[in-house]
Amino acid sequence: MDIFSKIAAGEIPSYKCAENDEFYAFLDINPLVKGHTLVIPRREVDYFFDMDDDELARYQKFAKQVAIAIKKAFPCRKVAQIVLGLEVAHAHIHLIPMQSEADADFRREKLKLSEEEFKEIAAKIQKEFEG
Repeated sequence: MDIFSKIAAGEIPSYKCAENDEFYAFLDINPLVKGHTLVIPRREVDYFFDMDDDELARYQKFAKQVAIAIKKAFPCRKVAQIVLGLEVAHAHIHLIPMQSEADADFRREKLKLSEEEFKEIAAKIQKEFEG
């Protein structure tokens, strides 16, 4: 079981923002901006495009619902969707609230947030998602 599967199963703590039977969304622990969220399938699949069309469509629909919640919780011009990352062999989408494209630059310094800040951010997104 990879690290993201352990997070989705609750074996490793995370700051949950949204979930259903197939997908799980949680805060990136090295965020570019407040509200930077990862969306993963619960099923272990390494490559985004290895998913069949129906699963990929459901994944995108779930990510869209999370993005809408993020935009409500953290008003921004757009929520970027980025499929990037080779360090974890588990498909994942980054959802990043943006005021400018610089907000989605992975070369920039990451935010240092307290546990309390992470909890508040996740609760805001979860409230909007469930709302």
